[in-house]
Amino acid sequence: MSTKENAAVSQLLALLEARYALRVLWALRDGHAQTFRLLQDSVGGITPNTLNTRIKELREAGVVNHGSEGYSLTLSGQDLLKRLSDLQAFAGKWQLTQIKKVPVAPPVTSK
Repeated sequence: MSTKENAAVSQLLALLEARYALRVLWALRDGHAQTFRLLQDSVGGITPNTLNTRIKELREAGVVNHGSEGYSLTLSGQDLLKRLSDLQAFAGKWQLTQIKKVPVAPPVTSK
């Protein structure tokens, strides 16, 4: 990977690593615009201040926009979510491997 490509990936990861950023994008994935309040409810547990900050960052990045009906993904945001959609399938498989790794307590023996 070139230095430019590394920088682009790093920049995108920095955006997505921000608290609740992926949750905001995920909440908008169905394509329906959401008002601020509905988006806050969809994300769950996010304060209005944090949601405002995430929306601002995601709008500046060109992945979320605001129209008359509320917030929605831009074409770029839709493309990003398409590329991240494999996460759901991966997460399900990964979770199963994590369950198998949980150590089982040995049986209690009495003396």
